[in-house]
Amino acid sequence: MPAKNIENQIEELILDEISRLGYDLYDVEYVKEGRDFYLRIYIDSKNGIGIDDCEKVNNVINPILDEKDLIKEQYFLEVSSVGLERTLRKDRHFKNAIGEKIEVKLYKKVDNKKSHIGILEKYENDRLYLSEDEKKVELDKNDIASAKVIYEWN
Repeated sequence: MPAKNIENQIEELILDEISRLGYDLYDVEYVKEGRDFYLRIYIDSKNGIGIDDCEKVNNVINPILDEKDLIKEQYFLEVSSVGLERTLRKDRHFKNAIGEKIEVKLYKKVDNKKSHIGILEKYENDRLYLSEDEKKVELDKNDIASAKVIYEWN
């Protein structure tokens, strides 16, 4: 089963339980790194996320994942905070990041660069509109290798 399909199924499976605990499910990521598979659950909260929050979510979702047995390979379950420099993968991530400074890395060059840093002005129809160094840049979501919010340390 493709990783995206597994991620979507797991998100549906655990979303309500995580919400019941008072957390937001930010993202689900299923990846192979080296010889190992990882299922990463990223959570968020208005009050921030600590190790106790991650443990609480882990203890609730682990039995659900075991019961449904959607992943046939052996994997490591990781529950963690989304962090300050959160990854942007889904439409809702981009929409929620409007007005924030982001870094976008591309598969191919746009304006002679494969990396762009700027303020996300708008996101619609799989198009990102960045304000980068006094100029506007339009990017297609399908050309994005990775994107994340840039946290400004003062």
